[in-house]
This record gives sequence, structure tokens and C-alpha cells, in this order.
Amino acid sequence: MSEIGEALAGSEPATPARGQEANSPFSTSPRLVRAAPLWRLLGPVRGYLIGCSILSALGAAAGLAPYIAIAEIARVALAAESVAAVSETIWTWVLIGIAGGALRLVLVFFSSRLGHYADAEILHDIRVKLVRRLGVFPIGWFRSVGSGAVKKVMTTDLEDMHQLIAHALGEIIGAAVAIIVGIGYLILVDWRMTAVTVAALLAWALFFKVAMRSMSLHLARLNAAEARISAASVEYADGITVVKTFGTGGRILERFAEAVREHTEAFRAWVDETRYSSAAARLLGSEMAVLAVVMVTGIWMISGDAMQAADLLPFLVVGIGLPTAIMPAVLGEQGLRRGRLAAGNIEDLLSRPGIPEALVARTPNGHRIEFDKVSFSYDGVSDAVSAVSAICEPGTLTALVGPSGAGKSTLASLVPRFYDVSAGAIRIGGTDIRAIPTPLLLSSMSLVFQDVILLRDTVRENIRIGRPDASDDDVRAAARAAQVDHVIERLPHGYDTPLGTESAGLSGGERQRLTIARAILSDAPIVILDEATAALDPDSESAVQAALAELTAGKTVLVIAHRLHTIAGAHQILVLDAGKVAERGTHAELIACRGLYARMWRAQQGGEAA
Repeated sequence: MSEIGEALAGSEPATPARGQEANSPFSTSPRLVRAAPLWRLLGPVRGYLIGCSILSALGAAAGLAPYIAIAEIARVALAAESVAAVSETIWTWVLIGIAGGALRLVLVFFSSRLGHYADAEILHDIRVKLVRRLGVFPIGWFRSVGSGAVKKVMTTDLEDMHQLIAHALGEIIGAAVAIIVGIGYLILVDWRMTAVTVAALLAWALFFKVAMRSMSLHLARLNAAEARISAASVEYADGITVVKTFGTGGRILERFAEAVREHTEAFRAWVDETRYSSAAARLLGSEMAVLAVVMVTGIWMISGDAMQAADLLPFLVVGIGLPTAIMPAVLGEQGLRRGRLAAGNIEDLLSRPGIPEALVARTPNGHRIEFDKVSFSYDGVSDAVSAVSAICEPGTLTALVGPSGAGKSTLASLVPRFYDVSAGAIRIGGTDIRAIPTPLLLSSMSLVFQDVILLRDTVRENIRIGRPDASDDDVRAAARAAQVDHVIERLPHGYDTPLGTESAGLSGGERQRLTIARAILSDAPIVILDEATAALDPDSESAVQAALAELTAGKTVLVIAHRLHTIAGAHQILVLDAGKVAERGTHAELIACRGLYARMWRAQQGGEAA
């Protein structure tokens, strides 16, 4: 058994959570709302939520006291021969109403405090878990789902969770208790009129149920459409230069427009299905509808001596207010549905398998890189890299060259495990990289890419990310080695200048040298350069090449290059074509072979001469 087999022996394959594949937050198929993920996610703050619910219930009950007090005062006053005879009773009800209103304010305040405290605590926990989980996913996963889908989980779904925890839960509990207490009080007054009032509310509930019969599926379709809009928006913003150059008929804009159309169609389908039942529900659930039912029935019963006129007053005060209590429950229930759907999305993301880690971690002995019959496929059908074998010795520079699509960047991305090989193995220091803990593997490498990524932070912190515990003197030394210190000193605030989307006006070459300074500061024994000078002008390229010489001294270096003159002094050049090693050797040896490398060299030299 191979060493990686030994390291992984006894481990069970990672399996997705139940329903994960079918109900992935990044799929376009509708998802049924599930309660279990929400229950699990809220586990750490259930105590706070129970307290919030109890306070909301007590607050809702206390909130009815002023209305009941008004109704009872009117009943007592109408039934008495004179107000003076019942003044003590009236003042008792006045005090009850005032106390109930004041108690409601206190209870609602503390209920809201508990709900928002639980919200802040659990969302912080979820955000930390999401960020850590995203860190173990392969780069290919992000490219396949798009940043917009990830953004939806990190923003929209978390906002839905916030609405549920901080607001909807208290609204549902409070509304339910208010309805129950209100109906209970009305039953004590007259059960027959209560039955009529409840019947009017049940008619509303029936039409509402019909209107919301497919709400879960429609919400799932809308959420899927929103995820596509978010992804298309990010793609559209990133490619705005292309869109403006080639007009509005480009594929980027078309994908955005298609996502918007899908969202519109999803909303239209829901509206078409519910327009009549929803209108009926709104009519029957209004205070005016309940008032009409109560007045007509009450007058009929009073005229037939079936009820006292004073007993109609509680139904006019409390009864017609029941729809007002119902609407928060309806809105809260919709918030609950969205929260459950969001919790399912979040749990699916948290439960997705990342790059597998070996059960038995191994430490490499040195920094020699070995490619042993390495193959990799993006789609599982055709190989982007096929049976590549090579050795990169410490203190040497190995260059990867070849035409576009030859597999250069793919092969380099396999070393830091941005993807896992489909076949074969990559070893560092004699140890399969799949047996090396990911933090240890990545800490042994400095990566410099053609596409420069700078954080929205100060220049100092952008460099220091290569070694967070580095001193200011170390940062400056790295900047000087990268030949960018004098550029930083010219910035408005020097090393404390914040870098935004425009990177403080730095040129492409200057931004590239910042990333090289970052890599120099990390002082990792392995350096991977992905076409670091491909898009630079000659002056910038010269400065970056000098910085790279400082970075790569004495390291195991793997370079991807299009400009062959930049790697003419490499110890080893691998010429890739269609994912395979077509040629290998030094510059002189490959020129003498008169093969693919020699043709590429002559083409570039001829172009430069021209």
C-alpha cells in the first residue's frame, strides 16, 4: 500500500448531508423547506430564544389589558344606574389597563434584547464557520458555483436568519398568544358571538391557506433565481469593460438578462396562482370585514334579546382587533419559512466536503518537488494534464512553457492543492502532498500570480499578510528587496495608505511588486510564479524580474512563463502541449532539438525584432 493509502486507511469517505445534492443552495432546482437544519443551527442559543419567546408571550398578554379594560369599563358603566356607583370598579380597570400597557413595554424591551443578543451571537458563530469552511474548498468549486452564489449565502441568507431570530420568532409567539387570550376573553363574554367572530377569521384562514399552498416551491424558485441574478451581477460588474467595448449583445449581459427574466417569470407565476385567493384573504382578514360581521350579528342578537347591548362592546374593541394580531403572525410565518430555507442553504454549505485531510499527517523531508505520472481532469472526461512526471530540485528553477491551454497553470495549481490530482501523485520532500496538513503545505509556499489580489487594507498589512507576526522593520526590508519601498514612500500616507479598488493609483508593475514583497516576507522554501510578468511593460518587467531574483534565491522555484527570454537561464524547462510533456531540458538543449520550444522561441524573437 502506498504512503497516502496508509495515511487514509481506516477513514470513511466523506458523504454529503441528507438531501445535500438534491437541495444544494447552489443548484437551480427548487428546494422543499426543512425544519431540521434550522433547529440544529439554533442549538447554541435555544435558551435565549426560549426566554425571548416567554417574554414575548407575556408581553402580548399584558398588551391586551388596556383593550379589555376599556371594554369592561364600558360594560360596567352601561349596566350601572350611575357612574358614581361603579367608580371604584372603573378605577380598578383603569389601573389594570395602565399596568398592562406598562408591563408590555418592559417585557417587549427585554424580549427584543434577548432576541437580538441571540441573533448577534449565533450569526457571528455561523459567519466564522462559513469563512473557515470556505477556506477548505478547492478553488475549482468557487469557479463552478460563482462568487454570487457564495455572496447570497453570506448576505441574503444570513439576513433572513437575522429577521427570523431577532424579529419573526417574537412576532409569531406574541401574535399567537394575543389571539388565544383575546378569544378566551371573548368566550367569557359570549361564546356565540365569539364563534361568529372566529368563523370570520377561519374563512380568512381558508383563503390564505389556498393562496399559500405552493409558497415553499415558489420561494425556492425565487431564491434560485436571486442566486443566479447575484452571480450574473458579479460577472457583469467584473466584465463591464468587455460589455462596454462590445455593446449590450454580449453573453455576459445576456446571462444577466436571462436571470432577471427567470426571476420575473417566477414572481409572475406566483402572482397568477394566488391573485384571487390572496385578494379574498385580504378582504376577509381586514378589520372592516370583521366589524361588519360583528355589527350585523350583534344587532340581530340584541334585537332578539339574545344578548345585552353592553356585551357587544368587547367584540367591537377586542374582536375587531384580532386581524391586527393575525398579520404579524402571517409575516412572522413567512419569515420562518425564509429562515428555514436559509438555514438549509447554510447547513448545506457547511456540510459540503472540502479537500480531504489525511488521518495520519506527515511532514516532508526537504522541499524537493516530484510529479509522478500526474493526471488531472476538470470534468472527469478529458484530461487537462496527463501523465506528467518531473522533479524540481531545491535551489533550482523549473519553467513551465507551452501554448495556451497546454496545462501549465493547471499543473502549477496542483502543487498547493487548489485541486487534487485525478491520478498519480505529487510529492514534496518525499511525502505525498495529500498526507501533508494543508496549513503546513501552504506555509511552505510563496505564490505570485499574474492577477494581483490586494486586500482593502493598508499597504503595510497587505505585505504583512505573508507573515502576520512580522515587525515594521521586516515589512520595510521586504519592500526594499522587492524594489517597491520608494514607491510606497511616495504614497499619501506611506505604508499606512489604504488600498481600495483603485489600489491608491499604483501601476500594474508596482502592485505586482507588492505581492512579491509579501512573498519575500513569508520566506517560504518553495516559490510558484504564474506568469508574474506577462502583462507588464518593459520597465516594470525589469524591476519585477529583479525583485523575483531576490525572492527565488536558494528556493525550489516553479515558474509559468509566456515570455521565453525570462526563463532562458532556468535549470529545467518543461514544454507542455495538450497536457503532456512534449520536451524537457535546458534552453540550449531545447533550441538544439528544433522542436516546439525552438519554434516558440523563434516566433517570439522574430516578433520582438519586428
